[in-house]
Amino acid sequence: MEYKSVKGFGGWAQLGFLFAFLGLGFILAGGVQFILTTQIIPAGKEITDADAVMKAMLAPENVGTVRVIQVLGTLALLFIPAVLWSIVSNGKNMFWLGFNKYINGFQLLLGFMLIFTAAFAASPLADLTKAVVAHFPQLDKVASDMEILYNKQAAALSNITNWQDYIIGLFIMAFFPAMFEEVFFRGAVQNLFTKWWRNPLLAILVTSFIFSLIHMSIYLFLSRMLLGFVLGLMYHQTKNIWVNIVAHFINNGIVLTSIFVMRLNNQKVDMNKLDPSIHWSLGLIGVIVLAGLFIMLNKYSAKNRAKIEAKENLLIAEANPYNAIPHNQNN
Repeated sequence: MEYKSVKGFGGWAQLGFLFAFLGLGFILAGGVQFILTTQIIPAGKEITDADAVMKAMLAPENVGTVRVIQVLGTLALLFIPAVLWSIVSNGKNMFWLGFNKYINGFQLLLGFMLIFTAAFAASPLADLTKAVVAHFPQLDKVASDMEILYNKQAAALSNITNWQDYIIGLFIMAFFPAMFEEVFFRGAVQNLFTKWWRNPLLAILVTSFIFSLIHMSIYLFLSRMLLGFVLGLMYHQTKNIWVNIVAHFINNGIVLTSIFVMRLNNQKVDMNKLDPSIHWSLGLIGVIVLAGLFIMLNKYSAKNRAKIEAKENLLIAEANPYNAIPHNQNN
């Protein structure tokens, strides 16, 4: 039987809605960036002057505005399209994006352990990618330039000099990006592919590929794809988006905290130092640990997952998307 959403739309229709809302998100994000960028570029400079815009965005005095641009841009580009897609496809109930009350402390603890171990296991993949790309000089130059630009932007955004900046940064640079990304990639994209294709592993892999692709890094493509896979499998086992948001937030928060400590010790912020080089054998151990942690997560998520699946079935039966006999009729 062809998959249909609560509102009766098939997979292709829902994918079309998602692309349409993504287009709207691009327009909104571009508008936000244009309006706020005009406030920080020097007088006499045009918004089309790429060098002037970049210098303005990297200037320490503009860090607050740049952070607002980042969080509002991510809100418009990822979160709003995901919510609109869910409303059109399934109605106003945020349950269909993974928001529900079925969660326990063991899931949150294991989510933290999984994200920490994933970062550990992914490090050798970054080293492997760099070694391979080094054999292709032109590609290596592009990859290097992308990392230099990213490091400059990250260092500028992470210009945290006091505890107030740190607390604000935890929300703007750690929590909100984690929530917006998880709602879009796991709550919308992975949910759609899983239900449509009826192949959870394929859905997780494709979503992880897209997740890594949008982060615009050649050197870190495989490592971010592994992180995306871990987050995808985590969501598949728990069916609760809060587990993912908390785990992703902790991952972002650890990076932000490391940068804050560097600032407090008057050290130059080098994003490359935040990803220690780990031997492939230790990375392999990390993969084995990941497997064990997922076995535990599956065990401690079983009861909650059953409750969520039961509620899904009930809501689908009530909505009757397949044009069956309405549930409130006896004949």
